[in-house]
Amino acid sequence: MLLWLLAILIAAAVAPTVHRGVGSLGRGSLGGWVLAVVPAGVFIALLTLWPSVVNQQDVSVFVDWVPALNLAVSLRLDGLSLLFGLMVTGIGALILVYAGAYLKGDDRLGHLWMLLLLFMAAMLGLVLADNLLTLFIFWELTSITSYLLIGFNSDRPESRASALQALLVTGGGGLVLLPGLILLGLAGNSFEISMLLTSAEPIREHSFYLPMLVLILVGAFTKSAQFPFHFWLPNAMAAPTPISAYLHSATMVKAGVYLIARLHPILGGTAEWFWMIASVGAITMVLGAVLALRATDLKQILAYATISVLGTLTLLLGIGTEATLVAALAVLVAHAFYKGGLFMVAGAIDHSVHQRDVRELGGLRIAMPATFAAAGLAGCSMAGVLPTFGFIAKETWYESVGHIAGNGFLAASILSNIGLVAAVGFVCVKPFFGGRTESTQHAHEGGPAMWGPPVVLGIAGLALGLLPTRISELLATGSGAIAGRTVSVHLALWHGVNVTLLLSLLTLAGGITLYWILRRGQLHRLKPYFYFFEGVIQYGPSRVYHWLLRTVNQFARGQTALLQNGYLRFYLFTMVGLTVASVWMALGDELRSHLEPMPLDVRGHEVLLACLILAAAVVAVRAKTWLLAVGALGVVGYCVAGVFVLFGAPDLAMTQFVIETLTVVLFVMAFSRLPEFRRLSTSATRGRDALIAVVAGATITVLLLFAMTVRSNHPISDYYLAHSVSEAHGRNVVNVILVDFRALDTLGEITVLAIAAIGVYSLLTLRPPKQADGEDDAAEGTEECSRKDAAGTQLDSTAGRAVDAEGV
Repeated sequence: MLLWLLAILIAAAVAPTVHRGVGSLGRGSLGGWVLAVVPAGVFIALLTLWPSVVNQQDVSVFVDWVPALNLAVSLRLDGLSLLFGLMVTGIGALILVYAGAYLKGDDRLGHLWMLLLLFMAAMLGLVLADNLLTLFIFWELTSITSYLLIGFNSDRPESRASALQALLVTGGGGLVLLPGLILLGLAGNSFEISMLLTSAEPIREHSFYLPMLVLILVGAFTKSAQFPFHFWLPNAMAAPTPISAYLHSATMVKAGVYLIARLHPILGGTAEWFWMIASVGAITMVLGAVLALRATDLKQILAYATISVLGTLTLLLGIGTEATLVAALAVLVAHAFYKGGLFMVAGAIDHSVHQRDVRELGGLRIAMPATFAAAGLAGCSMAGVLPTFGFIAKETWYESVGHIAGNGFLAASILSNIGLVAAVGFVCVKPFFGGRTESTQHAHEGGPAMWGPPVVLGIAGLALGLLPTRISELLATGSGAIAGRTVSVHLALWHGVNVTLLLSLLTLAGGITLYWILRRGQLHRLKPYFYFFEGVIQYGPSRVYHWLLRTVNQFARGQTALLQNGYLRFYLFTMVGLTVASVWMALGDELRSHLEPMPLDVRGHEVLLACLILAAAVVAVRAKTWLLAVGALGVVGYCVAGVFVLFGAPDLAMTQFVIETLTVVLFVMAFSRLPEFRRLSTSATRGRDALIAVVAGATITVLLLFAMTVRSNHPISDYYLAHSVSEAHGRNVVNVILVDFRALDTLGEITVLAIAAIGVYSLLTLRPPKQADGEDDAAEGTEECSRKDAAGTQLDSTAGRAVDAEGV
């Protein structure tokens, strides 16, 4: 399984090179076929493990990543992960081929293939993960890669805004998910999902159960576009169609559904689980179906229909019976086939006529027969027409929900399906029938790579409907992984005339009637209700998001104006003040108990050095000239070196003498060209600064005295000597301390030196472009006159601004 992920990542790395190579041969779309070999190979490898998984023989991999922190990369293939893995890789291979035709001739095609493959690896890792932290890492990788994919057309403001919205919503949900997963691991004493399965009952009775459930569900709802987080998905349609067909129908938006299914045997079976998940799922299911009828853009219709199906999956998992779990997986598979195909159909239409508004489409069945066939197959499955797998999935759905106490969920399911059938009419009937419009006059069929992938998905949906036996085995194994026990599944195309069949026929009749009414524009009297519904439910959460975004930005600007105001004095005041306050808050009581019995053994010459240091420091502060200030600072440095000599550090003292001498010389050379001191602050400001300096110095003094009272029975030097070879594999203890034991400290020093070097290099090399000689002379003359005319004014203005700023 690790090799699968590695192979996909390698394919992503070479995708741009493949594009350039085949592009040079004049076969730009051929790269999609080449790159599709990798996910197709993983798909075949997964198929070879089908018998083992069906026989309850899970395949697992465990790599001890960071043993000291109990972090491991563990992967496990069971029925649920196999089902999702087949969808991720199988549909992903078709998308790579389709993308090659969709963006043929575009220089960015290699970049798109790379991002699609990176997302594929992240999604495959997510569904294979058996460790909660591993799962979270892949979860966040899907958010990052989807952000890059949604914002693929980065030159368009709407694409950048949609990508940012998707990232903030799903990424914010991920930040909420992380503490929920940590609480789950703490409650179950393990972060391995397979181990948590054995502790399900204690976890459900743990005090952490409710908070962890809420946190995990927020993360799942944001990723799978559940109400009230549904608004980001239709906006993500700004991405190119291959991205929408892959991310927003078959993979990314199913991640939240997968998480709920994966954690069902651990957290499911409680009243909180049922009401939180089933209620949100039912609202989202109906909401998506209604809003799909208000949209006129092909991709927008499909996006809202996807939201409705995601709500259905959430509802079925929330109910949590064996029948609803089987129905959820059946709907999941059917949706992946028909929605992926329909998105590609929408992309083929847009690619051909550059129009996605259904009101401007018509008569395409003659010009685009293969695309029409793909739309027909996928549309029949979405509407639940015999003999497609969509029909079986809908029958299983109705049958499972019909046994729940009360008919509320069943009624909501029927109403949402009626809306989806009507949506099928707008996506699969309206563009292909009727007369040609002005937009479709010059429509033409794309190449095999354009219509082939949706036809393959349509045929697959039909084949699974005609031969559901094999998929029944996988659905049984997947349902067993969700339920935590063995589940028997028997799917069939025909169960005779029963209530479920009559409900399916009622759904079809209602959807066709609704489509006919909407096509004739007979619902104008209901438009005010639609607008109210759309304003309150659809745009309400979206407006809350935009309000929060504006508020956060305004707060950030205000905080930046306060904390990053450009005055070094304020920065120092803030840092020193917070440091002093933090020290006294943390060590106030301990300092008193340690310092009271501390004896003071100070000799006369030590007192003399200390007084000399203090006197020199006062002179440096009160000096009126640069030379006196630099000299006083030099006295401070030499006296500190004398302290090093007195306390047994002659090597350090010698270093201090050399550095202090060099520093004084450099300061004198540099400061000799500066003007004399000027007083630009008020007496009150200087008094405040003096008080802060005294308090900070006293704090450091007290801390040093406190450190002198802290003794350990085992000196730190013994630790370094004992572990230098065994832990860091080095015999030079000083080097080991710098590189290993104090690695971050050394890294910080290197970083500071690197930044300083870059600054010096910039000051020395980055100069204005040299002007011509005549222009140079004129510029110098003008600049000299300006300096003479405005010197006094500029100086007075600068001083005034400084005093005003200090006053403020």
